[in-house]
Amino acid sequence: MSDTQLRVGLVGGGPWARTVHAPGLADHPATKLEAVWTRRPEVARELADQHGARAAGTFDDLLDGVDAVAFAVPPSVQGGFAERAARAGKHVVLEKPLAGDLETAERVAAAVGDAGVASLMMLTMRYTQHTREWLAGIREAGGWTGGAARWLSGALLGDTYGGAGWRATDGVLVDVGPHVIDLMDAALGPVTDVVAAHRTDADLWHIVLAHTGGATSTVSMSTRVPVQPTAAEFTVYGEHGLRTLARSRGAAEAYTALLDDFAALIDTGVRGHECDAARGVHLQRVLTDCLRAAETISDNSAGTGHHRT
Repeated sequence: MSDTQLRVGLVGGGPWARTVHAPGLADHPATKLEAVWTRRPEVARELADQHGARAAGTFDDLLDGVDAVAFAVPPSVQGGFAERAARAGKHVVLEKPLAGDLETAERVAAAVGDAGVASLMMLTMRYTQHTREWLAGIREAGGWTGGAARWLSGALLGDTYGGAGWRATDGVLVDVGPHVIDLMDAALGPVTDVVAAHRTDADLWHIVLAHTGGATSTVSMSTRVPVQPTAAEFTVYGEHGLRTLARSRGAAEAYTALLDDFAALIDTGVRGHECDAARGVHLQRVLTDCLRAAETISDNSAGTGHHRT
C-alpha cells in the first residue's frame, strides 16, 4: 500500500505456499507476511518462523490481525474459507480453481462483491510481461479464427506434487485446466460452449471450445506423461497468420506482478480486474461444462459399445 505495508495472512503450508506465496509476500515492498495458518500447527509454526511471521492458532485468529488473506489450499477447502474472509472485509488472493464446485465459487464471488474487497486469482502465466505482451498483440491485431493449447508434464509422476491428494483425485482438468482455458479465453474471446471433451483412463484430456465471435480452440493436457520439463504451448491463427506463446517458468516473477496489481487495486479503490473472483466463476463454469461433456461421451460409449473422441 502507499503508506503502510498490507498485512497478509497465508492459509496453507504445502509446496506452493512454501516456494511461492510465503517468500513472495515476505519480500514484496507493498506486503508483509503477518501470519500463517494451516490445520497442522507445526507446519504453520515452521513456515511462519522462516519469514518472521506469527503462527495463527485458528482461521479466525488469522483474520483478526490482517488486511488480506492469500490462499494456498485445495479448491474444496478454499471456497468456504475465502467466502468467510471476504465477508470479514479482507482482500483475497485466490488459487485456481476458485472452489470445489460452481455453486461455492459463485458464493465466493458474491461475498467479494458484497464486501467491496479486492480479489485476484493466481493464474500464474497471466501476470508475466511476456504473456501480457502476447495478449496485447493478439487483441490489437484481431481476426483470429482458431487456436490450440497443449500442456503435457509428468508433474504427478514426481514426489513434489505426486502425493497431493486433490491433484491426484481431481486430475489435470482442475489443476492445470484453469491456466489453459483462461489463456485461450483471453486470446480468442470468452468461451461460450464446450463442444466436446474426452478424458482417457490415464487422465489425458482433449477438449474443443467455442468462443464468442465464432473462433474455436482445442486443448490437450495431462500431468501424467513422462515429459520433463513441462511442454506447454499456446497458439492462435487467423488472417494474420499464426502466433505462439510458450510457457515461461517464472512463478516468482508472476507472483510479484500479481502483488503489484493487488496493491494497486487496494490503493485506488478499483475492484474490477481481468483475473478477479468473477473470472474465477467463469472458469469454474467452463470446467463444470467440460466434466459434463466428458461424462456424456462416456455414457454414450458405454451404451453403444463405441468409443467417441
